[in-house]
Amino acid sequence: MISAIAWVPKGAAKAEPIVAELPSKEEIEEMIKSGALDRSEDNGDNGSEDEDEDMVAETEKQTGDVAQALAVADALGKTSKNKSGTQLEDLTDGLKELDMDNYDEEDDGIELFSKGLGDLYYPSNEMDPFLKDQDDDDSEEVEDMTIRPMDSVIVCARTEDDVSHLEVWIYEDLDEGDSNMYVHHDVIISAFPLCTAWLDCPIRGGEKGNFVAVGSMEPSIEIWDLDIIDEVQPCLVLGGTVEKKTKKRKKKPKYKDGSHTGAVLGLAWNKEYRNILASASADKQVKIWDVAAGKCNITMEHHEGKVQAVAWNHHVPQVLLSGSFDRSVVMKDGRVPTHSGFKWSVIAEVECLAWDPHTEYSFVVSLEDGTIRGYDIRAAKSDPSSESKPSFTLHAHDKAACTLSYNPAAPNLLATGSMDKMVKLWDLSNNQPSCVASKNPKAGAVFSISFSQDNPFCLAIGGSKGKLGVWDTLTETAVSGKFGNYSQQPNRPKA
Repeated sequence: MISAIAWVPKGAAKAEPIVAELPSKEEIEEMIKSGALDRSEDNGDNGSEDEDEDMVAETEKQTGDVAQALAVADALGKTSKNKSGTQLEDLTDGLKELDMDNYDEEDDGIELFSKGLGDLYYPSNEMDPFLKDQDDDDSEEVEDMTIRPMDSVIVCARTEDDVSHLEVWIYEDLDEGDSNMYVHHDVIISAFPLCTAWLDCPIRGGEKGNFVAVGSMEPSIEIWDLDIIDEVQPCLVLGGTVEKKTKKRKKKPKYKDGSHTGAVLGLAWNKEYRNILASASADKQVKIWDVAAGKCNITMEHHEGKVQAVAWNHHVPQVLLSGSFDRSVVMKDGRVPTHSGFKWSVIAEVECLAWDPHTEYSFVVSLEDGTIRGYDIRAAKSDPSSESKPSFTLHAHDKAACTLSYNPAAPNLLATGSMDKMVKLWDLSNNQPSCVASKNPKAGAVFSISFSQDNPFCLAIGGSKGKLGVWDTLTETAVSGKFGNYSQQPNRPKA
């Protein structure tokens, strides 16, 4: 499945990403010790101590050099998960096949010094067909890995067969008006991803960076450098446990200072204060992190249930919304976190929420019962006992409305996605929503949608089938007729 999607602004990615260096022996040992390379699920006390002792005994039988080589290869995922004895047998069989004892003996009838291709001479590499072909292959590979300034980049968090990874996709508009999509590279991550947020805070120096924060079933937040290929560990981890839990004894985990103690369900990057990241967690807390310092600055506990989503106001960047399973939405000012803020009660668990990018006082929230509610903060009541009524209530979907996205260019254009497998486009003008287009993108249950900032009518879609899709919404007659004047794209890609 695809559980989360984030667009990377055009020009933010390096034209030629760097290939990560292989970790040293010390780094591998540290990763093994910390459990960073353990992809398996922690199933409690499964497995017996006798089996563990047998495995230790088998390992001790191996010679020092072979054991070290197999351990390093195993850590990098380069060897099979067969038992050590089988690995040694394979190694022995390979040596027998080479027959190194008879290496110097010549076979009868074999002419060692022939008059064949070895005598051919080419004045330059360009004339040598073998070297020329290799040069062509190299240039094609470099071209495939190059990210052009006009290319759009999409990061999606994907899980397949219990393996989770981040896929970096290239979405390119071709000269003929067509489009092309392909995976540029991917990153293996150690836990099931639940949310992502792109950020450009210069964690590794310079003026800007190209990073994605990932929240997962673990209490930590991993931040990955998208300009590095074949990276094996994040460049920064916010929170998390001090030591890995063992299977033999279920210890109470010890958490780092300021860490969440439950799964991270929502993330929001502050575009104005670029070092600030907000997180929502199953531990009922909302945290504000200083990414540059790598620490939690503020912890807020104003919800009684799991906090599912957070969002910063586009116009007043100190104002933060949070939505919870306790059927409430709370607005707080990060400058006065001790203030109780303003609260709105809703009729079902909150799935997603978003500020309207075109006004500073409107937001929408999607709920588990499939409804969408819009609110105007100017009508908020300071008295907690007084309930603020919504600007509108929209019965959008037959099942949970998991995700929504405002169009960044066209005011009042909102996209919603649901467990009912549908994606719908709504005109919210005058607080009287009307559906202008709907589509079953064949993505299964829809978990994440997002309009692009650079191609504002391109909507990325991900769901339970694990297939990334991009819907050019301007191909819909009702959308182009109503909102087409907000498009500044002269050559639109085909649907």
